[in-house]
Amino acid sequence: GVHIAFEQYTLDNGLKVVLHQDHSDPIVALAIQYHVGSGREKPGKTGFAHFFEHMLFQRSENLPRNAFFQKIAKMGGTFNGSTNTDGTNYYEAVPRDALEKILWMEADRMGYFINTVTQSGLEREIDIVSNEKRQNYDSQPYGQSSIIVAKELYPQGHPYSWTTIGEIADLRSATLDDVKEFYHTYYVPNNATLVLTGDFDAKLAKELINKYFAEIPAGNPVEKPQPAPAVLESTKSVMWEDAYAKLPQLSVNYPTVEQYHPDSYALSAFASLFAGSKTSPLYKVIVEEKRLAPSVNAFSMSREIAGQTQISVRTFEGVNLNDVYAAIDEAFARFESEGVNEQELQ
Repeated sequence: GVHIAFEQYTLDNGLKVVLHQDHSDPIVALAIQYHVGSGREKPGKTGFAHFFEHMLFQRSENLPRNAFFQKIAKMGGTFNGSTNTDGTNYYEAVPRDALEKILWMEADRMGYFINTVTQSGLEREIDIVSNEKRQNYDSQPYGQSSIIVAKELYPQGHPYSWTTIGEIADLRSATLDDVKEFYHTYYVPNNATLVLTGDFDAKLAKELINKYFAEIPAGNPVEKPQPAPAVLESTKSVMWEDAYAKLPQLSVNYPTVEQYHPDSYALSAFASLFAGSKTSPLYKVIVEEKRLAPSVNAFSMSREIAGQTQISVRTFEGVNLNDVYAAIDEAFARFESEGVNEQELQ
């Protein structure tokens, strides 16, 4: 099996630290994950977690506007951030001699960012996020799919019933106080994990992490979200006419279980065996035999409080989606009768 050697410890303020040494290249990578995603938002205040990811790149007390981008580019490094339903992460990969600089920069964002946020800074970032929504969702072929599925699969008010992009109207009504409250609740050391990997000296790295992060005060304890799987009373059928999409697409979603649930592993293996290769039943029926589509797709996504498994087929032009639905059923029947190839399962 794969073995990754690491050392893990926690600072007094609750920040979890994971160190993994890899001396194969003279670089280091730093990642910080905050345990807050769109699943922590409230109806009417959606889009905050992702919005925050944007705000953190603006400035902090010792880093003027855009300094983050410029400094890392100057070091010859790369960086990014991303937000999902359950977490927000930030990372940098830089030459090893820049280790202290990026630790200092990330600590400045964690502890000394909120006082620099202004109303005009908020508005500028809201415009950028609105544009991102237009590009990635509103004007993108099939871009509405994830929004529609989230809304139909989960009951109203469920943390997964909206996507990470959120509602732009919610962001437009966001105040500085809303932003500060979100920061003080979730952007605290006791709600974050720092991972350092690459070519560094462990003793020095620990001293530096302590030097920059230990002084940031802990926040209040953050409540852990409890599993809340979706339940459908009966099958829902929803149709959406997409002005940008040229080919019919069928997406079938099943509510499943949250991550670490014993069934989540079986579901993940199922998605792969059912649709993940040219020998899989879904591929054989839809692509090879009935020639309804050039490819098929299935995945199981178990997240912190709920899971879903999705089968989706983007067909050839003019295909009737009822035929595709029937073909999926046929593939299920075949999967059931033929069972699983032991070698593939292994």
